[in-house]
Amino acid sequence: MPHGREATLCSGNEHKRRELEAALPGWTIRLLEGELPLETGETFLDNARAKALFGREHGRPGDWMLGEDSGIEVAALGGGPGIRSARWAGDPVARLLEELDGETDRRARYVCELVAISPDGEELRGHGTLAGRIAHEARGSEGFGYDPIFVPDGEELTVAELGNDWKRSHSHRAQAAAALIAALASVR
Repeated sequence: MPHGREATLCSGNEHKRRELEAALPGWTIRLLEGELPLETGETFLDNARAKALFGREHGRPGDWMLGEDSGIEVAALGGGPGIRSARWAGDPVARLLEELDGETDRRARYVCELVAISPDGEELRGHGTLAGRIAHEARGSEGFGYDPIFVPDGEELTVAELGNDWKRSHSHRAQAAAALIAALASVR
């Protein structure tokens, strides 16, 4: 992959920007300034694509536009909160722990969709998931969102305890970035 690629992440989330920049070697990623697109799609992919298209209309003409949407799907909640993960509650960690109080099925997975649109309109996609379970209490101080209660399969620690270095290589977002790199390599 050529180095020096400029991209705009169509988001206001600095945590996601840093994670994606670390997962996309050689890319310089900035956040979209000004108005941000609404998340009105029915799937993570719908929202990611809408964000990238919004960026293509409103962002810097020479940049790649990155639309990212991600969240957590919990088996006992029928896949919820899903696409509403970021807007589900004022304190989503506390609410999820409350919703699962007494629940034995604590299976969950993180999902990330990443859509990149080149300056000339070419669209590529990366998808990533991280399977695991919801802990019974919040633990750890790194990461963000649901990381203090998400324990990946094969681990005993939460993502927040495993830390940002672990997350850069193993998260659903890192997997989506790797899939995007593979998609880009396949068309070049």
